[in-house]
Amino acid sequence: MEHYIAPSLLSADFGRLAEEVAASEKAGADMHHLDVMDGRFVPNITIGPPVVAAVKRCAGIPLDVHLMIVEPERYIEAFAEAGADVITVHAEATPHLQRAVARIRELGKKPGVSLNPSTSLSAVEWVLQDVDMVLIMSVNPGFGGQAFLPSSLAKIELLRSQLNRAKLDVDIEVDGGIKVDNVGEAISAGANVIVSGSGIFGTPDYGKTIEQMRRNIRRAASTKT
Repeated sequence: MEHYIAPSLLSADFGRLAEEVAASEKAGADMHHLDVMDGRFVPNITIGPPVVAAVKRCAGIPLDVHLMIVEPERYIEAFAEAGADVITVHAEATPHLQRAVARIRELGKKPGVSLNPSTSLSAVEWVLQDVDMVLIMSVNPGFGGQAFLPSSLAKIELLRSQLNRAKLDVDIEVDGGIKVDNVGEAISAGANVIVSGSGIFGTPDYGKTIEQMRRNIRRAASTKT
């Protein structure tokens, strides 16, 4: 199984965004994770399609766009046009989840679905065959810098077990409170896409931090197998 690190630009310096994108890529990032918040689904407001498009113009790796917004189906086309490569919607945010993820794929993008910490895996049971990725939130979404919720590990383990039984090649992404010292726990539980915001951008040397994460990922993966 391939493992990926996706630094979350929510924790980057937005006054130097192009420089931060370049520094993240030079440090070894596999994807850029962009958190879109609307002030309704979550209490914070962040970015929209114009910022995604600006990042796309200076990025050399895929954009992983996480829509933490109500009625995401209204904005899928705009984010696809802006340059998102992966578009993830929340199961809690739309009554027509299958339609939303199907539309993402119709637009030539990889669809993902996300779950808040208190949301059961049953909310995505019937769309697992339609998505490329499931994002397990390991904090309550809305703000960066929160502490990792250990209860998310059991959810990741259960999801990976379900995917293996169904023989589905679906990535499990984990987002929230991931740092060098706990990334191995997420990998051991079954995640293979790691989002880290302050855990990378809050450190003085992004490259050193990502390399330490990769070392811990490799160790956890080898122990797991």
